[in-house]
Amino acid sequence: MRIAVLHPQSPFVRGGAETHAEALVGALRAAGHEAEMVTIAGKWFPAWELAHQMAVWRSFDISESNGLKVDMAIALKFPAYLAQHQRKIVWLMHQHRTAYELWDHPEFADLSLQEDGEIVRDMVRQADRVALGEAKRIFTNSKNVQRRLWTSLRLEAEPLYHPSPVMEALQAKEPGPLGDYVFLPGRMEAIKRQALVIEAMRYVKSGVRLLLVGRGPDEAALRELVKRRGLTGKVAFELDVSDERLQELYLGALAVSYGPYDEDYGYVTLEGFAARRPVVTNTDSGGPLEFVSDGETGLVTPPKPREIAAAFDRLFADRPLAGRLGEAGGGLVRERVPSWPEVVERLME
Repeated sequence: MRIAVLHPQSPFVRGGAETHAEALVGALRAAGHEAEMVTIAGKWFPAWELAHQMAVWRSFDISESNGLKVDMAIALKFPAYLAQHQRKIVWLMHQHRTAYELWDHPEFADLSLQEDGEIVRDMVRQADRVALGEAKRIFTNSKNVQRRLWTSLRLEAEPLYHPSPVMEALQAKEPGPLGDYVFLPGRMEAIKRQALVIEAMRYVKSGVRLLLVGRGPDEAALRELVKRRGLTGKVAFELDVSDERLQELYLGALAVSYGPYDEDYGYVTLEGFAARRPVVTNTDSGGPLEFVSDGETGLVTPPKPREIAAAFDRLFADRPLAGRLGEAGGGLVRERVPSWPEVVERLME
């Protein structure tokens, strides 16, 4: 079968969405399909640029390519799912969040602050009703995204988890001894809340350290925060690490910290558990809470620096607890996250 995977591209930005799309194409090809990622570059500001991007995807003809029929289109993200196809499957990463649950958020609102934002928001919602309603089936990458879709548009969907390449690689390796650092990988931007974890390091009483890996628009501000708080000896950064180094850091950590605000899914949780490390997350972190159970596979705290610090200290002081939680998390993801062949089979049903 000839399958187009539809994914909007933000030039010079790379994160979990890109990993998801590339892994899906690879899995489809491994299953014997002729698969191709189809991208259109776009930007999401000013507000009216969203309307332009929506029009581009809506008018995009993916029914054939170079005279060859395209049998299926799998769309992953706004506004790619606006494309029309007779067999369109949507595997939803998220809607355009600032048109929905982040519309009036005091910290993460964006569209509502722009001129004509309300008009564009209504256009986004109406386009979603039409385009998502056309899909033959809708999957979501988590229960959290499924809940948002139902709450916002009353559309039903089926959650479908999937592994990341790093998770798969870590599951094939033996973890090292528990280290003395909490590992925090990921794109450095406000909604991922690395600053909250850095602030927590002001209150730790043990010898635990924090190691951040990644890049993003908040990198300079986070470095400045570390200096301003006098945490240079407790907080370190590594940038542009190889896959091998990333795996090494997971496998040598005491624990993994991952407390974004209302995350869609979150590879970091799965990768931490694949390395048999406990994950520390927050009560409002969304997707990670589908895997992290307080006292069972990790620790769940309110999004407050002192409480996060206490969780780090607890794991530092009680290594057997950290080991038990990490092992339980490793077993959980093996049980609940299907392999890519299983994922492809579900998508093709």
